[in-house]
Amino acid sequence: MFQKVLASFGSGGARLDARLTERAVQPGRPLRGEVLLFGGEVDQEINALGIRLIARVEIPSDRGEPEIGDLGFGDQHLAGNEVIRPGQQVRLPFEIALPWETPISSVFGKPLAGIAVGVQTSLDLAGSVSDPRDVDAASVEPLPAQKRILDAMSRIGFTFAGAALEKGRINGVTQQLPFFQEIRFSPSPRFAPVFDSVAVTFLSNPTETTVVLEVVKRVRVSKTGGFGGRGQEFLGSFKVDHANLERVPWEKQLEGWLHEVAKARGIFD
Repeated sequence: MFQKVLASFGSGGARLDARLTERAVQPGRPLRGEVLLFGGEVDQEINALGIRLIARVEIPSDRGEPEIGDLGFGDQHLAGNEVIRPGQQVRLPFEIALPWETPISSVFGKPLAGIAVGVQTSLDLAGSVSDPRDVDAASVEPLPAQKRILDAMSRIGFTFAGAALEKGRINGVTQQLPFFQEIRFSPSPRFAPVFDSVAVTFLSNPTETTVVLEVVKRVRVSKTGGFGGRGQEFLGSFKVDHANLERVPWEKQLEGWLHEVAKARGIFD
């Protein structure tokens, strides 16, 4: 009886371990792995065993500074209404499709600072107040279209400055997930006198990628008086056809749009 009580509080109870068999993956592709379930010291009934795709996201707050939280964006049920026996070991392979808008967390095998994406495995045991969990990070590499645009930004002199996931939606574009990724760049020497920063967001589907560019432009004269200020934000977007990716000189396209944004438009710009 005492063993059953301990198991209900997680001591001597069932435990799990999630492993990704293919750690590097791309958006829109299947993420494969397996869950290993180990029985405890007594029989325990499994209400549910499942996996969830999660991402660490900045959530807007009334206090000004965003809060950091983990948001789920895909679930898969693996088992339920079963009994795990003492000492029993169960192996459950899984395959879950990553949404096309899954954030990039790695480029050429190098982790992207500020981005955390992974698989969370949860075990719901009947009569147990504990909720054993296991999280395994995934390395999400960019699609060819995304990689091409990032490469073009680098070629025109912009340097990577950081990345973040933000809860919310971008106006004027089709977006499936409740959050979006910003990959931020410091401007090239040519644009540094005019721009504070440029952020790139990718919203992909099977045939094309929408690229959203957010430029923070330096303000010469503030509308409230004085020089400088918070800066003006300019938002633009274009589509990259996956089938015709290499037919477009993306460096020239990007520089052309950024040059138009850089032009002075009036006393407050």
